[in-house]
Amino acid sequence: MSKYIKSMLALGLVAGLAACAQPAEEEYVVVEPEPISVEPTYTGKYK
Repeated sequence: MSKYIKSMLALGLVAGLAACAQPAEEEYVVVEPEPISVEPTYTGKYK
């Protein structure tokens, strides 16, 4: 076979292996929710 055909087969093999490889594990960031504020208590009418 010619060098061109061999190189195309090798390139196709490498591309096929790369396509079938498992993807890398994704990183994720956990964001803590802000604490819920406490409702104000009744202290009198105009305080």
